Amino acid sequence: MARRCELTGKGVQAGNNVSHAKNRTRRRFLPNVHEVRLMSESLGRSFSMKVSAAALRSVEHNGGLDKFLMKSSDADLSLQARRVKRDVKKAVQAS
Repeated sequence: MARRCELTGKGVQAGNNVSHAKNRTRRRFLPNVHEVRLMSESLGRSFSMKVSAAALRSVEHNGGLDKFLMKSSDADLSLQARRVKRDVKKAVQAS
């Protein structure tokens, strides 16, 4: 299971545990990623994606999945999210 957000590209980061004696051991910072179903208003269906908690708040803040995808750059999105964005663009232009 890849720990990467499909909407923002946020992934695992590496760092150090630092003890009181300044001993350093490597550790991983894992993103808060959850499997959620997001509804697209223009397509009328939902999509299952792995999304970080911060990205989920951003989707709600922007007014839904469709508006969030239109504002986001393709470089941050996963392959599935880019396909949904393409379909949303087609649906908006058709209506």
